[in-house]
Amino acid sequence: MPYSKLFPITVFIAAQAMFMMIIESPLGFLSWIAFQAWAMYFLAGGTPKMGAKTLAGYFGGAVASVAIMELAKALGDWGVGGKWNLYLAVFVVVIFVISAEKVPGFDFVPSWFIGAGVFFGLMNLDTFAEGATAWDMYLQSGEKLMWAALVGLVFGAVTVVFRTWYEKRFVTPVTAPAVETATRATVGA
Repeated sequence: MPYSKLFPITVFIAAQAMFMMIIESPLGFLSWIAFQAWAMYFLAGGTPKMGAKTLAGYFGGAVASVAIMELAKALGDWGVGGKWNLYLAVFVVVIFVISAEKVPGFDFVPSWFIGAGVFFGLMNLDTFAEGATAWDMYLQSGEKLMWAALVGLVFGAVTVVFRTWYEKRFVTPVTAPAVETATRATVGA
């Protein structure tokens, strides 16, 4: 596709990105998470089915993160010292995460890792109320993760709908009836 045809697509996506920034504060989501989820929509194949699997994986990643933190704490309480409590917790939980590839609907495992990474980031960067329990923090971080991921995935779906419409209307060079007419003229039918 020549750049002159691509340019309107770039303008539409830029407008979406700007709109996301405008609505971030009023809708209470974190755009840095939404932008990652928007990209994940395309990495997953750009379909609603894979968008849903991506969201499920983000949720799975959050659950896996909580499992790692809770198991590491339990191992530490049982006397596993140094950082071995964390290393062993990661080892155990990742076995279950990778096994999710056999669970329909949760089988887009890369989104589990992105979800877990974002969840751990929120747990380290977010501000929590004084006296918040670990579970209060898990729920707060999980809610922020899932809300922003959903917003990003919706933006990804809108991008695909627009680009599909635009390319069919303005980029596709020859329609089926035109090909049929050209074929008849060439063959002499």
